[in-house]
Amino acid sequence: MVTGAGSGVGRVVATALLDAGYRVALAGRRAAPLEETADGRESALVVPTDVGDAESVAGLFAAVRERWGRVDLLVNNAGTFGPSGSVDEIAVEDWTSTVATNLTGAFLCAREAFTAMRAQRPQGGRIINNGSISAHVPRPGSAAYTATKHAITGLTKSIALDGRPYDIACGQIDIGNAATDMTAGISVGARQADGSVRPEPTFDPAHVADAVLLMARLPLDANVPFLTITATKMPFLGRG
Repeated sequence: MVTGAGSGVGRVVATALLDAGYRVALAGRRAAPLEETADGRESALVVPTDVGDAESVAGLFAAVRERWGRVDLLVNNAGTFGPSGSVDEIAVEDWTSTVATNLTGAFLCAREAFTAMRAQRPQGGRIINNGSISAHVPRPGSAAYTATKHAITGLTKSIALDGRPYDIACGQIDIGNAATDMTAGISVGARQADGSVRPEPTFDPAHVADAVLLMARLPLDANVPFLTITATKMPFLGRG
């Protein structure tokens, strides 16, 4: 299962999984982009879903279990950049909306996946959370997004620990500047810590899909807790 599968990294990852022979449930808010990702494949299941709504997420997992009987892999990818500005400039409703999608959405999907993986036979499965390099360091004016991505790291560690008795592995992929519509502005000009605006290098998101496949193909007695993939020359290691 891939959330946020209608565009960007989610679409690239879902397509790579389908190409690799996986049966993939495609989750996202709008049906039309999900259908484009599915491209008519019988191994794709389109399920329009609001990841921030518990009933919607429960319906997503019920549809998957009805079609295929089990859940072996969840890629928790859905997310939004949210509001831009310093803490005093962020509206409470924009903060709440960002948390609902990026953090609560990931929790709700992981909760349903964990429930299914614990109960099914053979027991177990894998959850891969999409963090961000903002799970390590922020960009200026990104308090809501950065806070949710730091929180994803705690969620990943907790799931990985709690999942051990049930053969549920959990890891996180932290991505920096994959070239998607969501990050298109970065290659033109991104605000830096010193206040300047400069273009930053990007990289082909197909490499993200390769990394997810690497993690997904491991046996459940092996795990990649954290994997960071970035554009080589982006200002991450020297950010600030």
